[in-house]
Amino acid sequence: MSGIAIALMIVAMVTVWGGLVLSIVNLARHPEDEGHLPEEQAPEL
Repeated sequence: MSGIAIALMIVAMVTVWGGLVLSIVNLARHPEDEGHLPEEQAPEL
């Protein structure tokens, strides 16, 4: 692999895994409150 290919692979991996880590941290800080979920499905579903 060339140096450019390795650099691009690292950028892509940081983007994907960084987004995953940030979403996990965000969910841990602000968990979903199940009290605000609808009790029944919408009529069009």
